[in-house]
Amino acid sequence: MGPDMKPDMGWGTEAGTAVTRGSGRRLGDRVRSVRAPLAAAALLAGAVACLAVVDPNRPGHYPICPLYALTGLYCPACGALRAVHDLAHGDLSGALGMNPLFVVCVPVVIAGWAIWALRSWQGRPVRPIPGHAAVTWGFLAVAIVFGVVRNTPFGLFLAP
Repeated sequence: MGPDMKPDMGWGTEAGTAVTRGSGRRLGDRVRSVRAPLAAAALLAGAVACLAVVDPNRPGHYPICPLYALTGLYCPACGALRAVHDLAHGDLSGALGMNPLFVVCVPVVIAGWAIWALRSWQGRPVRPIPGHAAVTWGFLAVAIVFGVVRNTPFGLFLAP
């Protein structure tokens, strides 16, 4: 290192320099890059808070499932609002009784959000997981099978 060169200390050390860390991105740029994940989290937190306060088990607060209204059959998402209400109140067994597929998917969605937020903070592009098409088709197949089984006599334990 020459006499006029200074070592990089990570965070800006001289007056007037941008505050940076590791990748050379300014802190303001990092904060702006996580706006979308934080906005999504805030929107979801608001929806969960609404479901925690306004009980979907009481009729008249939320619209009925269109598939159930037209056919009397449960769709794969039937019971999800009640499951969120139960989860918001810490009732895991009640949530599993309403919609077990939804409850199993919650940690997967949280992990996906965390990866999105972390990669946005790092300034790295958010890429689909390898084999994402197969994962998407696999989830769709699981949801369809779940929707069919919960409407059969031997799958009534899956109905909300």
